[in-house]
Formats: sequence, structure tokens, C-alpha cells
Amino acid sequence: MKRNVLVLACLLAVAAPCVLGQQSQPVPDAPSSGVPGAPAPRPSNPNTPQSLSLPSLLHQVTPGEGAPPASGSSPAAPATAAGTSQPAEPTNQVPAGQSNVPPPVIPPKGEGPSTASYTIRTRVNFVLVPVTVKDKNGQLVPGLTYHDFQVYEDGVLQHLNFFTEDPFPLSVAFVIDQSLHADTMRKVNEALSGLQGAFAPYDEVSVFTYASHVSQATGFTGAESARLTQVLDRVKAPGRFMEVPSNTGPMAEGPIINGQYIDPNTTPEHNGNFIGIIPKDQHVLNDAIFRAATELAQRGKGRRKLIYVISDGKNEGSKIAYKEVVRYLLTNQIAVYGTLVGESSLPVYGWLDRFHIPLQMQDNILPKYTAATGGGLDAELSTNGIERSFARITEQVRDQYTLGYNSHISVLDSRFRKIEVRVLRPNLTVIAKQGYYPTATTGQ
Repeated sequence: MKRNVLVLACLLAVAAPCVLGQQSQPVPDAPSSGVPGAPAPRPSNPNTPQSLSLPSLLHQVTPGEGAPPASGSSPAAPATAAGTSQPAEPTNQVPAGQSNVPPPVIPPKGEGPSTASYTIRTRVNFVLVPVTVKDKNGQLVPGLTYHDFQVYEDGVLQHLNFFTEDPFPLSVAFVIDQSLHADTMRKVNEALSGLQGAFAPYDEVSVFTYASHVSQATGFTGAESARLTQVLDRVKAPGRFMEVPSNTGPMAEGPIINGQYIDPNTTPEHNGNFIGIIPKDQHVLNDAIFRAATELAQRGKGRRKLIYVISDGKNEGSKIAYKEVVRYLLTNQIAVYGTLVGESSLPVYGWLDRFHIPLQMQDNILPKYTAATGGGLDAELSTNGIERSFARITEQVRDQYTLGYNSHISVLDSRFRKIEVRVLRPNLTVIAKQGYYPTATTGQ
């Protein structure tokens, strides 16, 4: 009996480690069966990390989609055929063929300034530059894009923020020289009837006249209105005659009775002044352009402002100097256009008129105004030629390109800024203003 007990004890001692080893294996958690008396699920090992515990993984897995990435980590890269992953491309990379510089604002074709269907929000140092482009034959060149232009301000290339080839509505100050010779004045009077046909219904025109002083015939009115028709008919003047008074001979004075001249028209003196001397001509062209510019400066934004002068270009007796007038024009973005008439329109004589002889009358100052402001100039002798020039000038204004940029110079710097516009195509001529003076209202 003792012997059997000893054998049984030995067998139990050998089998005990195996049983204990099987009981030490962890059992997966299972949901409670809800049966009373059923054993509760064994708790997981407290030393196991929460992210690696089986219940945590089960709650985070959606069938068919796999586990989501851990918080704070980037999405996993797609696996390749070999089972390896490659890093994702950076999201801030610029696609090939694109520039970091944004293109300028380009209104849709036909929806330019004349329709006022969009708004340009600019800073005070925003600059608009109207540009006319002609070929070697003097014909206007259409179809250019902003890629064809470069604008330099004081030698520094500027980035274009705005570009359009649509026409602006026009505000025109029409200035008529009434000191012209009688035969030239007659041709101008006959051509005035064709002026209104050169403008559009949304344009506006004001009329000024000058000789020894400046007068405004009408304020701004519709370019095709009946009022403008009446004003143009009313401002027709006889012009200046070429009589030369004689100071000697039998025609120098008329009959005298008791020391008094009978006919005052033949009297060489009037109120103590000797009138036999040829009086000095008065052609206040500078004053006329300045007066017209002050009216134009008050017109609303979004309009192309220009002064149209029909004259022989002579200037004498003006109170305002040329440099002061040009500064005012460039400050207020006003361009000067004109039609030269009379002797100044002759090819050789008109060219010589541009040279000023000291202490003499400035024979033709109008080309200097047009060149400084980016305008245009025609020269005509006949009535039909003067009438056709109205249409040519307005066509040139309507077919301009308009470039816009933000100046790199502070608006607080009021010095003159030189502008140079280049077109990146051969055999083309660019006409634009030579520069501008900045103001607090430079943005248009």
C-alpha cells in the first residue's frame, strides 16, 4: 500500500509542470455569455500597451478598410508591387509650365471699361498707361496680348496687374483756335459739322475757344446731343485778317477839320495811343489747354480724358508756362491730341515752326504737348482733311491698349517718374506718355 502511494506521488510530481504551463497561456477576451455562473473573461495583461491590446484593435478596424492611421501621423503611402512604400510628393510644388507670378486682370472681351461690368480694386500707387501701337506704315496694330508688352518705370521692369484692349468712354475738351487767318478759319468752321460723327453715344464733349483770352462755350454734354450741335454752330468765328496798317502816305490819315479827324477809322491815334503800329498777336494756347485740363480733372473715374486742339500751334501771351501745364496734365492723366491747320500743317514750314527763336512767338508748340502726354497729331490743309482727322484721332484713342501696374516707388515720393513701354515684336512703334507725377489719387 505504501508502495502504491509513493508511485502516485511521483507521477503527480512529473505531470504538475505541464498542467501549470498550459494554464499560464493567455486566453483572448470574449464577450460575456450572460449566463449566470459563467466564468468572467480574463483581464488583459496590464503591462501590454493600449494601442497593441486586442480590444483596442478590434474597435478601430472597419471591415474591408483596415485600421486608420494613428493620430498625428501622415497617411501611409501607397504600396508598390514589391510591397514597399514610396514618399508622397510635396503639395506645394508648382506644376511644370506655370509661373509663380500671377497674370494681370484681363476683362472678358467686350466687357471692358465702356460697359463698367467689373471693378478694379487698386492701391494708390496703381498706374494706368494707355498705349498706341502702329506698324511701319502708320497703321494701328490690333490683337496684341499682355505677353507682348514690357513697362519700365525709371528703368525698372514692372509687373503688369491689368490689361485690356477694350475702349474707355471718352471725356473730351475740344479747343478751337479763333486767332487763325480768315481762310483757315473758314475751313475749320466748315469741318466742325463732322465732329460729332467721330464720337460714341457714351462720350461727352466740352467746347473751349481762345484767341487773346479763353472762353468756355459749353460744359460737358453728350457727344451726339442737339446741344453740342448748336454750340459748334455758335462758335464759328471770322478769324484774323491780314491787313497791314500804313503809317505814312496819303492813306495814313483822313481829313481833318479844326484839328479833329472826321473819320475815326482812319485816325492813327485812339485815346492817346498810336494805332498805326501793328499790334502784337495774342495766341494763349497754354492758357486754353490748362483751362480745359482743370475741367477734365473733375470728371469721374473710368473715363479716358483727352484734350483735342484744332490750331496752328502758336503760343504768345499766355500767363501759364508750358512746363506747368504739362505737369498738371501728367498728374491728372490727361492726353493732348490735335489737328494742325494753316501754315503749320505744311510739311517743311510746319517742321521749322517747332524750333523756337528766343524772344519771338512760339510758332508751333502743339507737337511738344502730344509727345509728352502720349497723344497724337494730324496736319491737314483742306476742309475734308480736317474733317477726316476727327475720325482718325478718335479711332486711335479707341484702339489703344491699356496697361496697369503697381509702382515700386512710394506714392509719397512726388518726383517725376519716367515711363518706357516696349513691345516685343519687330518693326512696331509704341506711343505712350513719357512719364507721370504721382498723387494720392493715382489709382483709377
